[in-house]
Amino acid sequence: MKQYELIIFDWDGTLMDSAAKIVTCMQQAAAMCDIDVPSNDAVSHIIGISLKPAIKQLFSIDDEQLADRLVEAYKEVYLGADTTPCPLFNGVEDMLSDLVSNQHTLAVATGKARRGLERAWQQTGTGHFFTTSRCADEAESKPSPDMLLQLLNERGLSPSQALMIGDTTYDMQMAQVIGMDRVGVSYGVHAQVNLEKHQPKTIVHSISELHQVLTA
Repeated sequence: MKQYELIIFDWDGTLMDSAAKIVTCMQQAAAMCDIDVPSNDAVSHIIGISLKPAIKQLFSIDDEQLADRLVEAYKEVYLGADTTPCPLFNGVEDMLSDLVSNQHTLAVATGKARRGLERAWQQTGTGHFFTTSRCADEAESKPSPDMLLQLLNERGLSPSQALMIGDTTYDMQMAQVIGMDRVGVSYGVHAQVNLEKHQPKTIVHSISELHQVLTA
């Protein structure tokens, strides 16, 4: 694969195995707010979108107050009541270390809020690998390309000089719309067949395969 000036990773479902916790917390938040509990698949489909837009889409609601209640319930469960582990996928630290050692510049574009990403970095000790990042509270929600455009502008780069890596169609869409190369990962929350619709350079099935592709 060609040498890119910037390699941009999604976080949840791409570097961190957090889908199970997100699903569980969203279902508990629904129960707390006395609304129908969504299925695992329904929650998985909206992972990657910023929290409030994701909630409004998941529950098909326009009620801002109800959406805000669900947001607060989700945060309460995520930060306190739920103990589902969120480990990095096997091999992530080795891959990031190798990429940085070989002079690659790394970034994150995530549906997490800034506090959430900082918390994840602190828990995993991986923040030092990334030169820059954009979060849900700093840009328009995926699949808008706003996060990517901000990162490119900050680094003085064009879309052709960067690569987006993610596990959702939202990651693929936001890169595709600005002509940025992209790599899909099939081990996250969206099916390979849906990722393929957005014409990624390739789709990988493990961190070890992603590592090989990025260092080839």
